[in-house]
Amino acid sequence: MENIFFEKVDGVGKITLNRPKVYNSFNRAMALSVQSALDDCKADASVRAIYLTGEGKAFCAGQDLAEAIDDSNGLELTTIIDEHYNPIIRRLREIEKPIVAAVNGVAAGAGANIALACDVVVAAESASFIQAFSKIGLIPDSGGTYTLPRLIGWQKASAIMMLGDKVSAADAERMGMIYKYFADEAFAEESWKLAAKLAKMPTVGLGLTKRALNASLSNTLHAQLQLEDELQTAASETDDYNEGVSAFLEKRKAKFEGK
Repeated sequence: MENIFFEKVDGVGKITLNRPKVYNSFNRAMALSVQSALDDCKADASVRAIYLTGEGKAFCAGQDLAEAIDDSNGLELTTIIDEHYNPIIRRLREIEKPIVAAVNGVAAGAGANIALACDVVVAAESASFIQAFSKIGLIPDSGGTYTLPRLIGWQKASAIMMLGDKVSAADAERMGMIYKYFADEAFAEESWKLAAKLAKMPTVGLGLTKRALNASLSNTLHAQLQLEDELQTAASETDDYNEGVSAFLEKRKAKFEGK
């Protein structure tokens, strides 16, 4: 996995995109490595949260266009989308563990939409988000046309996608695109604290919350209430729920194990 760094630290699977010379733009090898790392995080019960970030000055500049236009590699855009990006987005949404996107620099094109598909998105103050597709005659992919309007509203999303505006971290927070931003000098520490905190929380319940949020995007109110009933019952049967209640009654700090 030379295109990414992958390690497990205190219950957090840390995935770092590692092609800094090309602003961590995706090629096939990096896309498949990210998929593999996410699969590892899903399968490993000791990994209770995931932290996704970039090496160097950028988070991810999207697709490496040199690969996309290289006829010798045999990769068409439809292949890149079907085999590289869509599988990553599905994993980010379907893995029932909290995923933090720590956007350390520019997130453009697919890079922006991969970040926005995560559960908690934070950014360095100097970071920015760009729906760069319109600048080369393409449409937003990697779930962008699905995710962004739901985060910031139809009109804002439409304008940002068509105009290709650069959105600062401060503006992204203000419009609800991301959770929050941190000063550059504090970003690495503060963003990691979030992932570490999530990893120590009742992560089965967090995973069920994620399942409910996913379903809410298409459910009716009646269907969502029924699902909440079912998932709340499941959550109440976990060891973490029993520990949480016991800790509350005993006036002590709970120690959750993600079970």
